[in-house]
Amino acid sequence: MPDLLVSARGVAHAYGDRRAVADADLDVAAGERVAIAGPNGAGKSTLLRMVATLLRPRAGALTVMGEALPGGARRARMGIGYLAHDPLAYLDLSPRQNLMLYADLYGVPHPAARIEHLLDRVDLIARADDAVRVLSRGMAQRLALARMLLHQPQLLLLDEPHASLDAAGTALLDTELDAVRTDGRAAVIVTHEVERVAQVADRLVVMRAGRVVLDEPVAGRGPAEVRARYEQAIA
Repeated sequence: MPDLLVSARGVAHAYGDRRAVADADLDVAAGERVAIAGPNGAGKSTLLRMVATLLRPRAGALTVMGEALPGGARRARMGIGYLAHDPLAYLDLSPRQNLMLYADLYGVPHPAARIEHLLDRVDLIARADDAVRVLSRGMAQRLALARMLLHQPQLLLLDEPHASLDAAGTALLDTELDAVRTDGRAAVIVTHEVERVAQVADRLVVMRAGRVVLDEPVAGRGPAEVRARYEQAIA
């Protein structure tokens, strides 16, 4: 596994004539947790989706999990766990069936045992055979969290993860993010909750109008200080 799990140099993307990301640089090392914050439309989710191999950069160079994109996208995906606003689950399948499907796609060894372990971790054992469409939003997002962790990815990419998780899911996610610092994984977290950054991240990256305008450590800083630095960056 490379020490640098993400390396972006001058990456850009546009939706038609609307520029979403322009000339953005981003490095994420093993063991690091990086929060990306910024106003609505700043390009945060677009940058995350490029790193997740879901969008192609229109310009610049992007390497993820040691693979240059877009050519190495399929290999890079094997090391990526992605959590979005949408649980990305098949609604007519059960949580167990959804996880079995993804386990097959990722070639997870001993999938039944791994799935049972994750269903227990996200407190869905009692609902494991119900259709996803009858689950609450919080339960569906806990299933999404289990799906993200299923293949034991080295790089976690999370788009506003705390916004949709219930209390049980939030506690599990925060435990997982704590573990990233010591087990050689990395996490990139897009968030509007700037006060939470000091709790879940080691670095703050601020975007404005598609560009990175701040990239600095937050270790030892309290929520008020992080908020002040954010406000200065977007002013």
